[in-house]
Amino acid sequence: MASAAATKAGAQAADSGQRPPNADLAAWLAVAAGTMGAMMATLDISIVNSALPTIQGEIGASGTEGTWIATSFLVAEIIIVPLCNWFEKLLGLRRFLLISAVLFTGFSVLCGVADNLTMMIIGRAGQGLAGGGMMPTAMTIIATRLPRHQQPIGTSLFGMTAILGPVVGPVLGGWLTEAFSWHYAFFINVPVCAVLVVLLLVGLPSQKTKLELLAEADWFGLVGLSVGLGCMTVVLEEGNREQWFSSSLIVQLTILSALGYILMMIGQFRAKSPIIRLSLLLNRVFASIIVMGVVLGMVLYGTSFVIPQFLAAIADYNAYQAGKIVMLSGFPAMIGMFLAPFLMRHVDIRVAVIVGMAILATSCFIDTTLTAAAVGDDFVDSQLMRGAGTVLAMLFLNQAAISSVSVQYAGDAAGLFTTARNLGGSLVLAAISTIQDQRVWFHSRRLEESLQANSLMVQDRMAEMTHSFGSSEAAFKALGGTIAREALVMTYNDMYWLLGIGILLVCPLVLLLKPLPKEIRAKAMH
Repeated sequence: MASAAATKAGAQAADSGQRPPNADLAAWLAVAAGTMGAMMATLDISIVNSALPTIQGEIGASGTEGTWIATSFLVAEIIIVPLCNWFEKLLGLRRFLLISAVLFTGFSVLCGVADNLTMMIIGRAGQGLAGGGMMPTAMTIIATRLPRHQQPIGTSLFGMTAILGPVVGPVLGGWLTEAFSWHYAFFINVPVCAVLVVLLLVGLPSQKTKLELLAEADWFGLVGLSVGLGCMTVVLEEGNREQWFSSSLIVQLTILSALGYILMMIGQFRAKSPIIRLSLLLNRVFASIIVMGVVLGMVLYGTSFVIPQFLAAIADYNAYQAGKIVMLSGFPAMIGMFLAPFLMRHVDIRVAVIVGMAILATSCFIDTTLTAAAVGDDFVDSQLMRGAGTVLAMLFLNQAAISSVSVQYAGDAAGLFTTARNLGGSLVLAAISTIQDQRVWFHSRRLEESLQANSLMVQDRMAEMTHSFGSSEAAFKALGGTIAREALVMTYNDMYWLLGIGILLVCPLVLLLKPLPKEIRAKAMH
């Protein structure tokens, strides 16, 4: 096959000290297909964020139940991503991606016609399972079908999906919701998938299935990973609402999660080829990349979820208006994509990542001063900084992830890195739900305690409000609304503090990174 010949030629060129030949058209079409698939998957994680209040109202879901519309996608994706390398070997890359694309389209249509929460969650979980198959395979295509001197270009294309998906999703979903209906936020995947299928058929060679791998599969790891990650995510998401371990459901799910991880560890020792190669984490460089990937996922998905919710609740923005603010971070990200090959050639990876992390932390700290009068303009500076910081940190870590291991483990490394980023997103969404419940209650009680009933100032203010609203009951109701509003703003400020501190805590890991391979730095512009 052409790809095998290219790989062999590249290896021979590397052995002789010559630069490997450039990738052919088929390889670039394969990269385009992988990038488009990954873009669909990342876009659909956040496309519902700005439209979430509208969707919740139409399908009869409460605010806390509505978070599952976002997290069910991530939960399913977290489970499937580490399994992609095995499915690729079992079915062949093209067949696996074609199945994923068709299933993604089907589940997207199911979400678009959903009229209740259960149907929506099933559709979103299906999207996550199918979409998760298209994310790490994009990095695998880059690592295995492009010579190293052209990998930065492919990495830039993939980085565009990882960074722009979460920021373009809310504005696209908001525009479709306001201009047409929220249903079209899911139906838009149908024509995109049609183009993707054509690219896959043209750009990737057909491969034989290897059904014998079913007998050799790491079933301990497969079952353990699915149960462990799935149950853990549900515990984190629902724990606060269920009063944590006072709930028998949370206790049972925690036990199941622990058993799942035990099964996965058994698989690491019993299987010839584990479903997820945790031994890669013994490489301290790769392990540090994974930890930073988790935190980057928290910032990327956390901010794209929080900002639309804040603007809808505090500034009364509609879905499209909120989405435009989220998308601001995409502009510096797009500029960074074009500069990435140049930066990889001239900038040390440690400098790029630490600068990116510092910018991200600063952008979070800027948003800790929000008030009840805040509007979209108050997020402009922080969003532009967030886009610049994310592109620096994410692109270099993407390249470092696949460069820190040998080519034969590129698929495993890609799966682990993507899982880490999405796990960070799932963790932060679960944390947002818990923090919002607890901190709103805390700040509300503190504000109420500061309003002393025997204070002359309070009495005078209540008298004015009673006169304005016509009754004391209306005045107290208005006061309660003001307290709730201020408490919510304080809670959002707390969230940004935590994100900023989290970034600073992982910054020392940058010192463990090693410079990118010479062939990448020397030939990044080719």
